[in-house]
Amino acid sequence: MSDDSTGAGVDQPPTRRDVRDSSASTGGVPLADGAVPAFDTANVPPRPPLPSRDVRAGLSSLDIADHNAIRDQWRLARDELGSHVSNARDQFDQANERIKERTGRDLVLAILIGLAFGGALLASLLFIKVLFVPFALAAALLGVYELALALRTSGRRVDVWPQLGAAALLVLTAFFVDVWLVWVVLFIAVAFVIVWRLVAQMITKDGRTYGDVLTDAVVAGFVQIYVPFLAAVALILLKQEGGQWWVLSFIAIAVVADTGAYAAGLAFGRHPMAPRISPKKTWEGFGGAVVGSITAGVLLAIFLLGLPWWIGVIFGIAILLSATLGDLGESMLKRDLGIKDMSSWLPGHGGLLDRLDSILPSTVPALCLYFLFSSWTVL
Repeated sequence: MSDDSTGAGVDQPPTRRDVRDSSASTGGVPLADGAVPAFDTANVPPRPPLPSRDVRAGLSSLDIADHNAIRDQWRLARDELGSHVSNARDQFDQANERIKERTGRDLVLAILIGLAFGGALLASLLFIKVLFVPFALAAALLGVYELALALRTSGRRVDVWPQLGAAALLVLTAFFVDVWLVWVVLFIAVAFVIVWRLVAQMITKDGRTYGDVLTDAVVAGFVQIYVPFLAAVALILLKQEGGQWWVLSFIAIAVVADTGAYAAGLAFGRHPMAPRISPKKTWEGFGGAVVGSITAGVLLAIFLLGLPWWIGVIFGIAILLSATLGDLGESMLKRDLGIKDMSSWLPGHGGLLDRLDSILPSTVPALCLYFLFSSWTVL
């Protein structure tokens, strides 16, 4: 038994104060341990010397100078590219304005809208040909509506809704019934719109002269023949065996003829073709249409229709003549009505009938040539 008041014996662990006092008494040097060897400062490699302040300042200034030079070159290249793009755009706008002043058409919008219509038409004919039916129906109804509004603006009495109803019936029956029934439906449609106009005039009793009433009746029948019946002929051709390729071919020839006439007339046009009907049509443009239509006819006959090349020549010439007559006929109609375009629905083109004026009359020779030459197909 010990008299120590703290009770610290031999087996008691050292306190924190004892450890601190022990470290202070040894000068803060840790005791050597066999498991952990002592740290030797002589084995530490010396620290590499730092570059002088002048060298560091020179390197920094060199990096900044290179960075500024690269940035200045990038800015110069960007400004030069922007200048070239701006000059090209200005030149294109000036050329487009000159073309617009000469032809009255916006070339950019005309091309974009033409590509859109061409893509929809091509898709409807390449995949399932029945998809062309709603396309033709919509074109016929819009054409009838456009023509009716133009005629009413000029003072003619045209009943729009009866015209649209008769047109829809005529176009749809062309694809879904026999050919002979189409002629019956045509007679019914023409008689229906004429009788409607005469009855409407009798109810109105506005003192309209006999000549005006007779003209209104003739115009009513003309609308049905000019737009829906010619569209129906295209559907009659469509439902024949391989008819979708004939429809695609005659539309392509008509478009090529129109484009060739436009390009050749714009570049070389000097001699007016029919100045009293269409002053902007020239013989040089007609020559471009001849070359384009015959070339397209031969290529389509050989590679698409499987026909001899000479049938392609006949096909191209026939569509060229019908397209030209249709274009001149609509120009004469617009001149008689006192308007420049049928409407302004299609920017760069005018109205829908301004684009269909050469296609609709071409349906008749295309159908005739199909029945005449389809048996000549080269297998």
